[in-house]
Amino acid sequence: MATRARQILVSVEPNELKVAVLEGGRLCEIYVERKGRRPLAGNIYKGKVENVLPGMEAAFVDIGLEKNGFLYVEEVMVHEDPDKRPKKITQMLKSGQEILVQVVKDPMGTKGARLTTQLSIPGRFLVYVPGGDGIGVSRRLSDDERQRLRQLCRELKVKDAGLIVRTAAEGASKKELVNDLKFLEKMWQTVKGRDKGAKAPTMIYSEMEVPLKVMRDLFNETYERVLVDAQREYDKIRSFLRKTSPELAERVEMYQGSKPLMETYGVDDEIKKALERRVDLPSGGYLVIDDTEALTVIDVNTGRYVGRSRLEDTILKTNIEACAEVVRQLRLRDIGGIIIIDFIDMARPRNRQQVLETLGRELESDRTKTYIVELSPLGLVEMTRQNVTEGLREILTKTCPTCHGEGVIISEESMAFDIERKLRRLAQTSSSKAFLVEVHPKVAAMLIGQGGAKLKEIEQETGRYFSFEGLDTIPIDTFKVSAEGSREAIERASLPVAEGDELRLRIEEPHMYNPADAIAKIDGYVVSISGAGKMVGQDAKIHIDSVTRTCAYGSVVDEEARRRQKAEARSQDSDDIDLPEREDWKMDREGVKEGSEG
Repeated sequence: MATRARQILVSVEPNELKVAVLEGGRLCEIYVERKGRRPLAGNIYKGKVENVLPGMEAAFVDIGLEKNGFLYVEEVMVHEDPDKRPKKITQMLKSGQEILVQVVKDPMGTKGARLTTQLSIPGRFLVYVPGGDGIGVSRRLSDDERQRLRQLCRELKVKDAGLIVRTAAEGASKKELVNDLKFLEKMWQTVKGRDKGAKAPTMIYSEMEVPLKVMRDLFNETYERVLVDAQREYDKIRSFLRKTSPELAERVEMYQGSKPLMETYGVDDEIKKALERRVDLPSGGYLVIDDTEALTVIDVNTGRYVGRSRLEDTILKTNIEACAEVVRQLRLRDIGGIIIIDFIDMARPRNRQQVLETLGRELESDRTKTYIVELSPLGLVEMTRQNVTEGLREILTKTCPTCHGEGVIISEESMAFDIERKLRRLAQTSSSKAFLVEVHPKVAAMLIGQGGAKLKEIEQETGRYFSFEGLDTIPIDTFKVSAEGSREAIERASLPVAEGDELRLRIEEPHMYNPADAIAKIDGYVVSISGAGKMVGQDAKIHIDSVTRTCAYGSVVDEEARRRQKAEARSQDSDDIDLPEREDWKMDREGVKEGSEG
């Protein structure tokens, strides 16, 4: 896969910090950190075992968070002979026991943090594993480079710890590895020192802030530059790189633009798009991404792309194009867990294989661990992607209070039927003669019916008076009986206008049945305005001609015509005085003036 121009943007605001990774000018990864909501993965805690669950072969550990962390039996490190390792969680841990644990997965939803006792501290080139043994080397490196680095690490002769060589160590010298190791050993000694005097639960070691973590894990010679818009963060990043990768420090630049950094590079717009279900492809096809509790489903569609040759070729091109965008969306949204990609079905086996190979190549740009299952005859690809921290969707959004994450709400018609049933029941059990009911305006319209026919039917059958107050602030699936009593009291309480009133209203929408008319609203109460169909979106003075309990009827006051009428009336009054009288009036005025001066 060809190398695309890369750069990193770091933006600091009073309450939020963003780090964006751009490849070929497009946003591929985004890290968002807010005050009081830093990622926990990588932190080391001194925790206290709260519960040991033999049936689950796991334990819950209090690490000082709102929810206890979850520690599975396979994540408990035993320093004795591995062949004699206990098989039961009850043989390893006891309630009340204090242990050092590290967060491997942030708390998500209703689940607490995932923990391990197999601690590790990452550096620029190496990962230090206290109590471990052996040397592991990233599989992303070539075989020759892996062999070279493995030999260099053997020469370091590390005691009482194992090492993992990171992808960033490609081309690193022995001196660089030695310096990295010294830093990590010093860090581990600090952790052990804090552990001795600490009382559980407490944090012993905190992972780096997001900008420095990205510099450590991601930034290398393949990136053109790092742009930073805050002086303090700029200084911290350069200081860190001078110690770890001096040759890269000069690639860090201070942003000097007048517009916000993320706005200049279109990052904010891309973030908004990443929250949408639909993602358009360059050719005209599109993806639909749906998140569920168990998995994420990505559907590939040809959309308006019809191709220029055979159907199979059109489908193949869309699927190939989708591979790059699917991987970009996985990285951008940080989607983890089980992922199902529904590619458009292809008849030829070699085309299916080509799509699978393309997807695999694109995933090479993703640092997060993934595993792909072969393409099924139905065109489905099953894959998993490691889920470590909350994704963009979890950080920037919250569950809809109306649909509670379902993505659908009850229709106006269904809600109207439900309210009608409940009002009929209320009429049978209440001694009140009239009721004021608050509902969403669209539901109110369904309950009232055209010309009030539906409401009349309900009132005739129940023998009760109902007044519906439409409020935009009320969800469609909610209603409230806000008042009950005599008919006279409810009528007074429910009508916001009276016949003859004149008031300025915003004309909101055309009339449903008569396009020449339009609708305005007063706290949800409908005012039908005659002849205002072409004034939608404008403010106008309205005269209330008549009022009913379901709506009012009005007309637009022609203020200009009224001003002309008044002017003409004043002019007419002046014309009624004949000339001699005017002269006498003038002489009288002059006489008064002369007399006053004398």
